Amino acid sequence: MTATTPATPTPAAPAAPATPSRPSRVAKLPPRERILDAAEELFQSEGIRRVGVQAIADRAETTKAAIYRHFETKDALVAEWLRIVAADYQAAFDRVEAAHPDDPREQILGLTRFIAEGLPALSYRGCPFINSLAELPDRSHPARQVIEEHKARQARRLAAMCERAGLPGPARTTAEITFLLEGAQVSTQNGSIDQVGDRLMGIVEALLDRCG
Repeated sequence: MTATTPATPTPAAPAAPATPSRPSRVAKLPPRERILDAAEELFQSEGIRRVGVQAIADRAETTKAAIYRHFETKDALVAEWLRIVAADYQAAFDRVEAAHPDDPREQILGLTRFIAEGLPALSYRGCPFINSLAELPDRSHPARQVIEEHKARQARRLAAMCERAGLPGPARTTAEITFLLEGAQVSTQNGSIDQVGDRLMGIVEALLDRCG
């Protein structure tokens, strides 16, 4: 009887690196960033008014005194959080302009795609700007000023894209696209329309074709 050579065991594939848990990730952040991370999570999940400074301190594993060393008031913390959110949107403009430097129409579609791809997250968390405006009726609140400045800057950049694309009435087209982008976010948040991302892309493409 012929002896059988034992099969060489196949080496196991290396395990994929695990995504770090929130505590291990946040523990590596500097104190100010850890506070902002905690504030962002709580403001998004529970709302600005319902979240107190002590809850943020507990979530960030720090103290109220430490928070006030970095942010003079809770209002200042809210404004800084929204400044970071606004910067993410402005970065999306930068990316589409860099990706399509000579194609403003594709820049507009790229920006629309950025909004469309972010809609699923809004279905359960909501738009931070819309949520914040609902909670902060005072126009003099620093966070409202951050939102208004961001929206004005966004409109200027979108209008410049429309103008470079040679669209007639760039101001009107900017308003129409803005209605579509913001309406899609509200419709996703309240669940009134299905397939919002696909519909948004199709409507904006049709609008550009009509105007162009």
